[in-house]
Amino acid sequence: MVTYTIEARGVMNPDVLRVMRAVPRHAFVPTEYLGSAYADHPLPIGYGQTISQPYIVAWMTELLDLRSGEKVLEIGSGSGYQAAVLAALGYVDVYSIEIIPELAESAAARLQSLGYTQIHLTQGDGYYGWPEHAPFDAILVTAAPDHLPAPLAGQLAEGGRLVIPIGPPGGYQSLWKFVNNGGELKDYDLGGVAFVPLTGGGTGVEPGEPSP
Repeated sequence: MVTYTIEARGVMNPDVLRVMRAVPRHAFVPTEYLGSAYADHPLPIGYGQTISQPYIVAWMTELLDLRSGEKVLEIGSGSGYQAAVLAALGYVDVYSIEIIPELAESAAARLQSLGYTQIHLTQGDGYYGWPEHAPFDAILVTAAPDHLPAPLAGQLAEGGRLVIPIGPPGGYQSLWKFVNNGGELKDYDLGGVAFVPLTGGGTGVEPGEPSP
């Protein structure tokens, strides 16, 4: 998977490649999809949500430019796979929020059972971030709002990086990287992607509502 669908497509960070090889993706997909666990496409995990394709997970992780001792916030825990990838780096403090209670509960249990005990995971509306633990050096959003959530931008530390897909449900989405430079966000449009909608406050999508 890593050699042919991730490294061959340009992901070069050795730490990212290491953790993509180490984290057991099959442990994060429903039983009926085990045969496709290492295929390079998203898979349903219930409640209208998905586990992202391995390449996207690796690419977005690389885009965060994470450094030792930094604090990273993931919006949309889902099955817990992206949080596990971040934690497996071994040198960042991982926070993760999931809006759907059933997914939050199952992700927390799964991560604990697999030994990822250092992840801070909570159930809540990720649109508003996690202000109690802000600011964050990096924020990764795994579902697409139709605009940049102001609370997330406001929780970026100086020099912080925010990687997020933005676009309407069922419409064209782009992956964006924002960097906080003295309180001003420098933006980079990284091209088209396809994610399920971000649910919760300000998004116009109810929790658990599937994407079109």
